[in-house]
Amino acid sequence: MGFRENAVRAREAGAAAAVAGRPATDCPHRGDEPLLRAAWVRGYVAAEQQLAPAEP
Repeated sequence: MGFRENAVRAREAGAAAAVAGRPATDCPHRGDEPLLRAAWVRGYVAAEQQLAPAEP
């Protein structure tokens, strides 16, 4: 698997974690690859923002 595919999977996993209500500290990419950690966090934050109620 190439890096791009890994990054897409990391982002999708981050989004799935947010939807499942897991904490952001559950990221599996702690020290192995900072770019994969960043992709995971981006997916997590994007999903979290979509789940947040709209402000009036």
